[in-house]
Amino acid sequence: MLAFLCLCIGIWGGFALWYQFPGNVAAKVVAVLVWCVPSIWAIRAGFGPLRRWHSLAVFGALFAVMLIWWATIDPQQDRAWADDVAQPLHARIEGDRLIIDNVRNFHWRTETDYDVRWEAREYDLSQVQSVDMILSYWMGPAIAHTLVSFGFADGRQLVFSLEIRKEQGESFSALGGFFRKFEAVLVASDERDIVLTRSNARGEDVYLYRLHGLSPDKMRDLLRFYVDRAQQLEQTPRFYNTLTSNCTTVVFELMRRIQPNLPLDYRLLASGYLAEYAADVGGLTPGVPLATLQQSGRITLRAREAGDVADFSSRIRAGVPGIPAPGTNP
Repeated sequence: MLAFLCLCIGIWGGFALWYQFPGNVAAKVVAVLVWCVPSIWAIRAGFGPLRRWHSLAVFGALFAVMLIWWATIDPQQDRAWADDVAQPLHARIEGDRLIIDNVRNFHWRTETDYDVRWEAREYDLSQVQSVDMILSYWMGPAIAHTLVSFGFADGRQLVFSLEIRKEQGESFSALGGFFRKFEAVLVASDERDIVLTRSNARGEDVYLYRLHGLSPDKMRDLLRFYVDRAQQLEQTPRFYNTLTSNCTTVVFELMRRIQPNLPLDYRLLASGYLAEYAADVGGLTPGVPLATLQQSGRITLRAREAGDVADFSSRIRAGVPGIPAPGTNP
């Protein structure tokens, strides 16, 4: 057991150094190799009495130093960010007015060819009519990115997404997300941006579900949650964590504001199955089998066919259970 504990600490320390040690790849490799020496000593000491406590004491002291170093790693606001996460979200509420700076509304031709557009917008909170959950699959059936879209009486949709704040040239790493590799950023976006980039530019498979049983007051409360989160991140940056602070856990935290007794479930980690979880707790359109919700809610082809058109949001919702046809009452 002691040897196994030392092995786990050794592995954690190696990844921590790989992702956070300053310098180029060569410097990181050297740091990891140096860390491997006391780790191996400690693992061997865990199996036998020879110099057992001396080796373990040295390893424990080195691990304590590493933890102190780890505690000094803070999230930053001033890196050379990738274009799509370059601008932080500024949001405030004045009465029934939601005022947002830096709503992303890029025009995407490909993942690397796009027009940069950040917009200032206002929304009337008294006109919130719907909340939809969007799941975008990019790595098999168990992993999906979760977005929440708010619909207003004027036909506009406002989407929120908690994402990694990539630096220029960086790409997502699920493993790196465990080791403070990425800061978190809350993106507010037009659907023609954030859905199209996933369905069209990135080739992901996108599903949309209407959330059920939300009164207008609860919808507004959910919107305020995102405004609060944006203000928190603006004041105090945080790291994105693959397990504990990601696009799905923030949605679970959001829903617990209106249903405090929501149960914990493995599907909160395997986010690709979040629709099943939402259906089980009564959050999706009632009386419709999950298979039908999934089949009708698969908007990938509709998004690709629609492209960047003015009525994009209504086109991708055509036939989705629980969503009224255009021109009918919600």
